[in-house]
Amino acid sequence: MEAVTEEKPKAKKNQAKEYLKGWVPYRIKRYWAYVIATIIALVMPWITIGGNHLFLLSFDHKKLHLAGVAFDMQELYLMPFLLMLLFLGIFAVTAVGGRAWCGWACPQTIFRVIYRDGIETKLLGLHKRIKNKQKKPDMSKTENQVKKVIAILLWSILAFLAAADFLWFFVPPNEFFAYLQNPSEHMMLIGILIGTALFIIIDVVFIKEDFCIYICPYSRVQSVLYDDETIMAVYDPIRGGEIYQGHGHDRHKEYNKTKELLKVEPNAECTTCESCVTVCPTHIDIRKGLQLECINCLECVDACTTVMGALGKPSLVQWSSEKETLRHEGKTNYFRPKIIAYFTVLLIVLIALFAMGSTKEHMLLNVNKTTRLYKILDHGVVENDYLFLFANTDSKKHTYTFEIEGALKDKIEIIRPKEPFSIAAGKKRKKVVVLRTKEKLADNARKDVPIPVTIKAYAVDDKEKIIVERHTVFVYPRADLLKK
Repeated sequence: MEAVTEEKPKAKKNQAKEYLKGWVPYRIKRYWAYVIATIIALVMPWITIGGNHLFLLSFDHKKLHLAGVAFDMQELYLMPFLLMLLFLGIFAVTAVGGRAWCGWACPQTIFRVIYRDGIETKLLGLHKRIKNKQKKPDMSKTENQVKKVIAILLWSILAFLAAADFLWFFVPPNEFFAYLQNPSEHMMLIGILIGTALFIIIDVVFIKEDFCIYICPYSRVQSVLYDDETIMAVYDPIRGGEIYQGHGHDRHKEYNKTKELLKVEPNAECTTCESCVTVCPTHIDIRKGLQLECINCLECVDACTTVMGALGKPSLVQWSSEKETLRHEGKTNYFRPKIIAYFTVLLIVLIALFAMGSTKEHMLLNVNKTTRLYKILDHGVVENDYLFLFANTDSKKHTYTFEIEGALKDKIEIIRPKEPFSIAAGKKRKKVVVLRTKEKLADNARKDVPIPVTIKAYAVDDKEKIIVERHTVFVYPRADLLKK
């Protein structure tokens, strides 16, 4: 009889091992996602293609670098497309995977994991276990107070690195470090760097997950974007049972007080071990259903999978949809009309962005008429003055000139400037341009006549690539003003 009794736990243990074989916790997968996101954030500002960055919004140089192409501020018609990609992307990801961004790629979440799980728990031992995020350390102990100070100092170093990395998307790293060598001349940059670092320190050390719950606007709009087939952490009440009387516990109360609210149904599979509660970084109980505070980190899924797996059963908390897990109404449909619509619009915006980006002008030209309408010379010759503003948006120096196009090509000549002129890469230059008539253009005795003129400007050394056309008017005086 004893042999049979000993065999049962052993068989059960082997069954649990077999059930959990090959299972990789979502926490480990998240850590790899954090590593990849961190590497991308740190490396991207240093990557250049042809002297241009992958992404840089420089207010100093008034330029946008995108995928190795530099756009002048006058070409920022691309910004609406980038913003549409950002917001539509967030909407699409949320509709499919809930707050997947929050749990898997948001800097706030990554920073908190580094500080709480890495520095405070693993490095300094201020918290006993990563799996218990509810129990706070006893700060009345001098040892814990010292550890807290060390943790804040270590995080402060990383916070300044994170703040610098953030600024590198607006100030190129080489210029950033050059500016730091003359801090008195760049006090605004220093102020933004220190202010950003202080915000990160205060946010991660003191505000904590309250930022995700009370400050971040994303948590307020998520419920509008969710539907019954959105993937999230979902507790199965049919298997686990309804475990709460009333409305559950206040997230700010001590964990042990929640025990008073528990009830165990006779056929419920939930063991009331509370592993899914203690591991939650936002201090919620996933068994209460969809909640505003859930960031889809899936820590509760890992916790329940470990406990139920030891019993040879599937987890009561799944990364699934309410349709599939809560109501058991079939598999989740990942290709429902709303998702198809989101990604179709995203594709259209992406195509439009690339199409408009590929037509980038490597020279910008603004043509403005001066305040003087015209100048009348002898023999009926008329001059018009213009102010041309050239901008070389290419990555190298070019020599430019321009000419009259169309029907007026042989009727108007360029008096000034006479010779082509050079503009360095990324620089601008103003030119006063004087056009003069070679013959009579109009005969109107009542009023001045505005005559459309087409100007073709181009780079002498790269005429095939760098060429633009601009339309303006040549104001021709009424007949009685012309000198004979």
